[in-house]
Amino acid sequence: MDESRVPAWGAGWPLYGRDEELGRLTRALTANRCSGLVVFGQAGVGKSRLAEECLAVAERAGFRAGRAVASTAAAAVPLGAIAHLLPTGVDLTDPVRGFATVAGAIRDGGDHRERYAVFVDDIHLLDATSAMLLRQLMDAGVITLIATIRTGEHATEAVQALTAGESVFHVGLDAFDLRRTEGLLNEVLGGPVGRSTVRDLHEVSGGNVLFLRELVRGALENHALTSDGEVWEAGPGADWTTVRLAELIRVKVDAVAGAGRDALEVLACCGALPLAALEEAAPQDVLTELERKGLIQFGTDGRRTRVSLAHPLYEEVLRSSVPALRHRAIQLEQAERIEALGAQRRGDALRIATWRLDATGKADPALLLRAARLAHYAHDHPRTLAFLEALPETHHDTGTRLMLGEAHFLTGGWDLADAVLAQAAQSARNEPERIAVTVTRTTNLLVSNTPPAEILDVNEAARAAASSDTVRELLLVNEGFIRLASGEPVAGLELLDLLEPDADRAPDRRMWLCAAAVRTLALVLTGRIGEAVRWAEHAHAAHVLTDEEARPAHPAVQQGTLVLALAEEGRLAQAAALCESVSVELARHSPLLRVLPALLSARTQWLAGHPATARRLYAELAALARREHQVKLLRIALSGLAACAAVLGDAEAAGNALAELDGMAGGAPGYFSVGEERLGEAWLLASGGHRSKARSVLTEAADAARSTGHITSEGLLLTDVARLGGAAGVAGRLASVAERCDGELAAVRARLASVLAAGDPSRLLEVSDELEALGAHLPAAEAAAAASGVWRRRGEGRQATAASVRACAVAEEHCEGARTPLLDAVRAAAPLTDREHEIAVLAAAGEPSKEIAASLTLSVRTVDNHLQRAYAKLGIATRRELAARLGQSGTVGSSGAGPGA
Repeated sequence: MDESRVPAWGAGWPLYGRDEELGRLTRALTANRCSGLVVFGQAGVGKSRLAEECLAVAERAGFRAGRAVASTAAAAVPLGAIAHLLPTGVDLTDPVRGFATVAGAIRDGGDHRERYAVFVDDIHLLDATSAMLLRQLMDAGVITLIATIRTGEHATEAVQALTAGESVFHVGLDAFDLRRTEGLLNEVLGGPVGRSTVRDLHEVSGGNVLFLRELVRGALENHALTSDGEVWEAGPGADWTTVRLAELIRVKVDAVAGAGRDALEVLACCGALPLAALEEAAPQDVLTELERKGLIQFGTDGRRTRVSLAHPLYEEVLRSSVPALRHRAIQLEQAERIEALGAQRRGDALRIATWRLDATGKADPALLLRAARLAHYAHDHPRTLAFLEALPETHHDTGTRLMLGEAHFLTGGWDLADAVLAQAAQSARNEPERIAVTVTRTTNLLVSNTPPAEILDVNEAARAAASSDTVRELLLVNEGFIRLASGEPVAGLELLDLLEPDADRAPDRRMWLCAAAVRTLALVLTGRIGEAVRWAEHAHAAHVLTDEEARPAHPAVQQGTLVLALAEEGRLAQAAALCESVSVELARHSPLLRVLPALLSARTQWLAGHPATARRLYAELAALARREHQVKLLRIALSGLAACAAVLGDAEAAGNALAELDGMAGGAPGYFSVGEERLGEAWLLASGGHRSKARSVLTEAADAARSTGHITSEGLLLTDVARLGGAAGVAGRLASVAERCDGELAAVRARLASVLAAGDPSRLLEVSDELEALGAHLPAAEAAAAASGVWRRRGEGRQATAASVRACAVAEEHCEGARTPLLDAVRAAAPLTDREHEIAVLAAAGEPSKEIAASLTLSVRTVDNHLQRAYAKLGIATRRELAARLGQSGTVGSSGAGPGA
């Protein structure tokens, strides 16, 4: 890992995601009737950090500040927590005189400013005398209290009185949701974080900011969390724990003794359990107290009430402190309890097998087999492996080997998968088994980068040995999948079209579901977009209605292929949203299954003209492809990454991605595209001013796509030729693509090339509207920019300005700082706004965004957005360039201001 990329946080993390709460507190702080601010929340959600920021705001507003921390030890001594805030020698044996002395000393302190803000952390631990005195000072208007209270903790009556009343303002903090967790990670790590890593950290931390900080710190120290310069990613099975984190949790759980501790240890060793099982370890009042302390939580499972630990990290810490013999006894006791009740619920075999295997290293073979099937149906591949690898060899047959091979395949053990599946092929005794083994084995070989000819040989050998025409036809369909994945969509679709339209009439439903997802892809690549959408929806419905035992994968796989169809149909926003949900669903089951949504998410965002988002997604895809050794996908990812970086003006990053691409052995086309692996090369040339060379590269790539029948790739590449000044030469070809491809995106692209070639500004604006309606924001902005250019050359300034304003508006709202030749031309004539000019001058002088934000009372994000727009208008990418530009011209003219403003 590059040590220079490890962030330095100094005293702590920034306050993030609490703007709304901070705003409410600071507004209350300046209200006439406010005597106190109280922040409630669970431990670690950021109460103290928010309260500290409130105190800083108070100081900037003219308050004097004092701090105190309440604790159990200080509470044993009256005034122990706040003694340092009181005048020396004050006597409180006479409460009236003592209060007057304290109030007078505070009023006369410092430089005679009237207001005094006192921050008390963990005020629920404050002793009664301190609480009474602070309340008196608040009521007298001597102090404004800022305090934190941990939710669920018992507070004395005096503390309750201290925080009560209309003049005391309360704010509650919850744990972060996934969106806030992602935003905080991006900010503290100084760059985008992979979505799977964000989800892992959010799940493990539970959205608790304190835990999150320790998890990230530990992962950085252990080199489990690294950046490749584009995106921060954690490898599979990353160790998130740290000594400090374990101690933070241990302090919390070690405060529980007796029956409560027994209940926590049972949950740590066995996971979530029915309430009835826990009541044997601890009575209900003990469990209620554990819930109040935030250590356990209740949920429902059908008609049962289930109990689990309240946080994922509690299990690991608790388990590490349970002696091995007790751990074993707890698991075996729970296994025997469920067996005594008949083990009738669906998941009972899974739990019993897990506990017995964990406790003794073995279990009854029949139990292991039932558990393996349940895990397999639930797409829990690691547990499927664990159960089947513990199964004695004498109990294995074709079915278990097929399950084992699938589990190895989906967890990345391709060599192991092929060895097991080869055994399964030899032991297969009927045609359904032979089909299932062949399909799984050839898919595994495809993913493991085996040459297509060898994969076709395996399929053909199975087809030659088949005893019926039905089976031979099914294996022809499987050959269609192999040919599609090998870059032959037309030949692949001819065979995939042999697939029975109705899953209910298919001779092998499992085979049908596999082939159905692939057929959607083939339909899209060959331009049958409307049919692809209908087929994908039909296949997903059939997948959902299929019993778990017959499903080859999760139904979301069918929706993944639908994403590609929706994008080419011109429903880009819908495609992006669907892809996000598919990505979340499939990530739970297998790293390998994340590949498809990762690819389609990145491509969809590129089509939409969101280069910064697409860049992050292509970077994630590249990291995943490297880890999973997916050479074809890595080529696509690196090219897409280079194209996005070039469009964003980052030539160095684009060059680095292309250098890695050039250094890769072989040049096999991507699974779902041909020619698109040259997008990065073309856009880097264009960003350097070599548009003619860029058009040549794109034209060659489009020719390659046409030769293999990849119509959608051909259309994408030819459109970029048109955007880079070659519309006249490709308008006819794009019209031909639109005739062969029934997607709305292809039709609007053809119209874009036609009106660019004709130089018709009115029609360019019409096409701009059409593209924006589809969600293709960057081409929409470029079409308006082209219209502005035509009108400007004609001397029609009013129309030119109106089109320019429209182009800039679309680009600024959606296009994430994209810099293309068409946009740069219109931006060159667009002045900076007053605010952009003000921020640009400060940034050029070397002031960081945080200081600019503070001085202008803006958020850091707003400052950076204004800077990005100023960069785009000026055709630059860095503060150094900004300083040089402002230094050369004195100042940059802003709207409503002269050049010397």
